[in-house]
Amino acid sequence: MYIDIVPNRKSPPAILLRESVREGKKIVKKTIANLSELSIEQAQDIRMILKGERVVRADDHFNIISSHPHGHINSCFAAIKRLKIEQLIGSRRSRERDLVVSMIISRIVDPQSKLALSRTIKHTTLGSLFGTADCNEKQLYQAMDWLLARQDRIEKKLADRHLHNGGRVLYDLSSSYFEGSCCPLAARGHNRDGKKGKLQVNYGLSTDERGCPVSISVFPGNTSDPKTLIPMVERLQQDFGLNSVVLVGDRGMISQKQINEFPNYPGIEWITAMKSGAIRKLMNEGVIQLGLFDERNLFELTHPDYPSERLVACRNPNLALRRTNKRLALLAATCEELETIQGMISRGSLKQKEKIGVRVGRVINKYKMAKHFVLDIGESHFTYEIDEKKVAEEASLDGIYLIRTSLTEQELCSEDAVRYYKDLSHVEQAFRSIKTMDLAVRPIHHWLENRVRSHLFICMLAYYVKWHMMEAWRPLIFADEELEEKKSRDPVSTAQRSEAALEKVKKKTLPDGSPVHSFRSLVDNLATIVRNTCSRKDSQEESATFTIDTQPSELQVGALKLIKSIKM
Repeated sequence: MYIDIVPNRKSPPAILLRESVREGKKIVKKTIANLSELSIEQAQDIRMILKGERVVRADDHFNIISSHPHGHINSCFAAIKRLKIEQLIGSRRSRERDLVVSMIISRIVDPQSKLALSRTIKHTTLGSLFGTADCNEKQLYQAMDWLLARQDRIEKKLADRHLHNGGRVLYDLSSSYFEGSCCPLAARGHNRDGKKGKLQVNYGLSTDERGCPVSISVFPGNTSDPKTLIPMVERLQQDFGLNSVVLVGDRGMISQKQINEFPNYPGIEWITAMKSGAIRKLMNEGVIQLGLFDERNLFELTHPDYPSERLVACRNPNLALRRTNKRLALLAATCEELETIQGMISRGSLKQKEKIGVRVGRVINKYKMAKHFVLDIGESHFTYEIDEKKVAEEASLDGIYLIRTSLTEQELCSEDAVRYYKDLSHVEQAFRSIKTMDLAVRPIHHWLENRVRSHLFICMLAYYVKWHMMEAWRPLIFADEELEEKKSRDPVSTAQRSEAALEKVKKKTLPDGSPVHSFRSLVDNLATIVRNTCSRKDSQEESATFTIDTQPSELQVGALKLIKSIKM
């Protein structure tokens, strides 16, 4: 006799007690009993008894001493191994290196403060993998100082991996706010986080043409974008040994002043965009006319004010429509609040020219529409009207942008000039990942300048690992897999996802029916793989333990397999 477990399509499997009987030359199965009411575990026990084996309860012989989430830590550690991050940080294993790698993995799976990490590192297998379970906050800070002393060397190795002569470097600047006021880097500046009254620090991120991070530079919070550019150019040439490179930066980063300085750095070419005031001047001169976009959405031009440059004018009708609608919505919202102020004046609840002016200024600055209004403020009256001429002047630029580059037509075609400039979106995506819930660089609580620099560098290294993990996991997450096809699409039109990517978003499932994940949800799913530490009850040695990991699901096996395919 034996137990036969028969699959039953969408229903639970049938559990049958059977025997095999020979009838002539055939062996026939005979069902003795239907045991489908039993659980699979019970059926397996009966199967073992029929085979003559002894059935024992696991908890009669083994103790589970501890259970720790392991899968998400293991996937990050596998990525770090593939990317040789440990050798990148330090050629020899050391306590400091193990602590740094622990902080990088922690920043990916569960970003938290150094104090919190010292208390929670035991809650997963992170501490046991690197022998850092007993670390404290002071040791983590010492490891940060140790890492900062190696930053230049590490970034040089990253540049050797990902940058090359004649290649492109994407560069942009962002900021994060402080909690506190003691850090020398903390200053008031252009706040990108929407945190009014907070001090901040600026940091510039350099990536390769794909958006893979290579270097991060930290500046006081009141440093303007262009002032950070030339130090980065000098580093590319002097520290990274790049004799020629194409620098891609936005119009606020690569200004005319910086362009005038580039001849002092032979081998530096650049791609940027023109500011709206300069575009308006070209339109007023008749150099750019809307009729030129009737047949094509881009054309190339030259102008004596921009010698040795190529200018590529582009117009996106969809972008023009969005900007027009947004402007109309902001004008309507501003008018609504200004009418409220007029009502307050007529009722006598708001008087005096100064108070009225303050209230009006608050409204027009809120929506940034001051340039489109003509105001008349008196002691007991207030009127306004929309300056239609200025609105029309701004509307004439809707959807129009202009790319500037020092590269010749033989070196770069017009379409690629637009594509390469739009690649700056990779750096913007990096900033979003570093700032938000993925890596949570902000708010910054460190007071010492070196700790702030080290904290940001750890976040960059964590994003480096995460970037490669996301590239490997594209088939499993909400990401477009048709990257090569993107290179041949119209560079001016609004970016569109591929049909396959849109299908992911629509159905929320993969072709095999399994759910599509975000990076965060996939990491959380892997965290359900648990490492159990067990011991035998009859063992006299306290150290006689062994570990058993929970069986990974098909999705988890696939995710770990993709991590092992990462290439630098």
